[in-house]
Amino acid sequence: MSIIKIYVSFDFEGLGGISQWDDVTKDNKDYKQKYAVIQLKTLFEQLRDHEVVISDSHDKGNNIPWEITNDYPNVKLISGGIRKYYMMSGIDESFDRMIFFGYHSGVGEIYSTMDHTYSSSCIHNIWINGKKMSETLINAAYGGVFDVPLAMVVGDDKLKMQLAPYFKKIYYIETKKSLGRYAAQFKPMKILLEEISSTTKLMLSKAKEYFEIFKFDKPIEMIVELSDTSKADMVESMPLIERIDGRKVKLLSDEYKMIFEALLAITYICSVKI
Repeated sequence: MSIIKIYVSFDFEGLGGISQWDDVTKDNKDYKQKYAVIQLKTLFEQLRDHEVVISDSHDKGNNIPWEITNDYPNVKLISGGIRKYYMMSGIDESFDRMIFFGYHSGVGEIYSTMDHTYSSSCIHNIWINGKKMSETLINAAYGGVFDVPLAMVVGDDKLKMQLAPYFKKIYYIETKKSLGRYAAQFKPMKILLEEISSTTKLMLSKAKEYFEIFKFDKPIEMIVELSDTSKADMVESMPLIERIDGRKVKLLSDEYKMIFEALLAITYICSVKI
């Protein structure tokens, strides 16, 4: 059996058992790190024979305990922040496929649990080439820069619906049915863990060429709508950024890497309180 090199980008809000910010906020008494560990270990059990890099990409990037690698020495953990390419730190052309684990729907989806796109506090909407974005699409396209396909997503039912027009061959594990921004219906944990295990096995059985590499057509136009005009005031001085109305800025480029870097810079700048 040949070794597959797999990049895992971890987020928290899309996991089973998670429905509110308290569940994913470190140092909160309701912080559900144990739910993340249980679900990740189920994934890692199926990836034991392969090379894995996982990027802890929720909030400050300090949610996955380092000691998990004692049980899975084939797993390398990227942790902490601020770091370059944040949710996609470490991805390059050497990887065979990507898994997005614990991802959630893009901002504005009706009855969607904890919906947002890159920032729940300062970004109201993101469009690329006229299409409303989610973190999954944004990050999958960055993997596409290196010709790495998205093979599997673990997330809620609303994200599955959002991705359907873009991906025909990914394996999707639905963790919950969203009932509202802070409400969800969970399937029994045992059933979810069995689905993670069995679906991962199926994903591993496919060659890299089976999966789709996601890219945007050029030229690439990104429009970011900020939460208020002061945020747009802050970012309009960035190189190549054009202010198009009170809350929206625009960037046009043939290079998606530049688009991705600009979005991260906007997110970091707008997180500064003034």
